Amino acid sequence: MKTDIILAGVGGQGIVTIGATVGMAALHNNLYLKQSEVHGMSQRGGAVQSHLRISEKPIASDLIPEGMADVIISVEPMESLRYIPFLSKNGWLVTNTTPFINIPNYPDLEMIMERIKAMGNYIALDADAMAKEIKSPRSSNIIVLGAASPFLNISYDKLEDGIRSIFERKGEDIVNLNLKALQIGKQFTEMNRN
Repeated sequence: MKTDIILAGVGGQGIVTIGATVGMAALHNNLYLKQSEVHGMSQRGGAVQSHLRISEKPIASDLIPEGMADVIISVEPMESLRYIPFLSKNGWLVTNTTPFINIPNYPDLEMIMERIKAMGNYIALDADAMAKEIKSPRSSNIIVLGAASPFLNISYDKLEDGIRSIFERKGEDIVNLNLKALQIGKQFTEMNRN
């Protein structure tokens, strides 16, 4: 078993938290893990991406070759398109549909969504709206992670353990909000998977 994941988004959207949560879940599963450096974090609003590789066997490289990613997890729709060349033929693209418009010539959202829908294996959800519904607007990244959870080859209860490990210092209420966000994302995929 191996899973190669590309994390994509914009600085401040929680890519590091997604990576840490998946990493903790992998460790709870006694799996090997390598993660590349996250780029673009030096400023809020800059492009951020990371390669995350999980396996039952030791991993030689932290970088995922083009055409080999099993999953792209993106918290921003335009950023998801940037990494399409890395997605394998049977890979899944999981993306938030709420744009983070940080450039003056941001592409038309309809055009972006048409390209995403042309992928075949995709899950597109308005994680920002879903997070607001549960009165936790900062948990949209965890909702996207929940939507990607069926494709990660990590048991869901280990992802929950990862949430607990990452958020426990913030208190039980924050842990529970993020567990709820993870569940909402997972349920969305279960109901909308192509």
